[in-house]
Amino acid sequence: MGGKAPKGILTAQCAKIQRAIELCMPTTIHRWCIWHIMKKIPRKINGYKGHIDIEQEMSHVVWNSYTKDAFDRNWNDFLTKYGLGGNKWLSEMYEDWHIWIPVYLDYHFWARMRSTQRRRAHSFFNKFITRNSSLRQFVKQHDNCLTSREQAERKFDAADFHTVILCTTKSSIEAQFQHVYTHEKFREVQAQFRGKVNCITRSMHSTLGFITYEVIEQVPNSTFNKFVITYDAVSRDVKCHCLLFESRGILCRHSLSVLSFERVHNVAPKYILERWSKNIKRRHTHIKSNQDESLLEPRSKRFDELVFRSHNICEFNSECEELIGILHRAFDKVMAEMEEYQERSKGKSLLTHEEATLSNVNDLQSPPRVKTRGQPKNRLGSNLEKRSQIPRRKRKRQLQAR
Repeated sequence: MGGKAPKGILTAQCAKIQRAIELCMPTTIHRWCIWHIMKKIPRKINGYKGHIDIEQEMSHVVWNSYTKDAFDRNWNDFLTKYGLGGNKWLSEMYEDWHIWIPVYLDYHFWARMRSTQRRRAHSFFNKFITRNSSLRQFVKQHDNCLTSREQAERKFDAADFHTVILCTTKSSIEAQFQHVYTHEKFREVQAQFRGKVNCITRSMHSTLGFITYEVIEQVPNSTFNKFVITYDAVSRDVKCHCLLFESRGILCRHSLSVLSFERVHNVAPKYILERWSKNIKRRHTHIKSNQDESLLEPRSKRFDELVFRSHNICEFNSECEELIGILHRAFDKVMAEMEEYQERSKGKSLLTHEEATLSNVNDLQSPPRVKTRGQPKNRLGSNLEKRSQIPRRKRKRQLQAR
């Protein structure tokens, strides 16, 4: 990490890890893997009557509480309805709500990650290794995993540039994402555009250019969820309290409904994230593997150091325009010096090569011939000589017979 703490970290539910992160990385947002927690529910409430209904109700409270007040209210109603106020595990989980309940964590960007994704990692590595694989097989197959992933990425890149996914609507905003995003991310955006069909939008009140909307969405089981969206008519900023964009970087169907209601044809650049653009250039393509030559290791280390230092410089300079100007001038000066050095090195290496060719021309000639007495000691040479003499003897005998 280069001495820099991450902005967020996902771990399994462990008190020791939680304390260690609080001590060593106090500024890092710690999140428990919600998949592991939800998987424990059947075992924790198996002794209660109607435990299947309890599990479904708890999942609904966890996933469909879109505000903190709504979660507290729904959680208390859930405990009262099923008489779970004395359940120790549920009480402990409620005390740690800030570390695993989505509504308390989705204010921060997580790039769609809510679990440690161990199942996805296992399913990927299970194609190459098994529990009976030796350490040597693991090292070799790990390199094959990296190669397979790199080939898949190249295949996806080729599809992004040479094929087109058709838009599902006539919205110009959807076409805007179509031209920029990769196929995989554009499919996620399209799911939100399709979800607009189930949304009804109505304006509530307006104050100084800020308009508040209420979007009613019909979900399965013929139920309706209400969402509050604010829209700034000047900057075209839109914000929904479902926090889909804040947590996953994708505009939700509720916000898209409001933009459509306002007849907005293009979204602001802030809603198109560069990280999912098909034109993005990867910072680091030097993937190290066990089969790499030893000569490449110093180059990879130098590349890692340059990437780390340049990233810190760019992050520091992006705060104001004056610093960016200083950085641009420094870059231009450094590039001129490097090009000059490269030209000098090129001429020097060419001269050195010519001198080496002229001075060492004698070394490239055949070695001096050494005279030996008698038959050569090389068995292979003597055998070849004997075989070459056989046709001559046959020819001599034939002439004598004539």
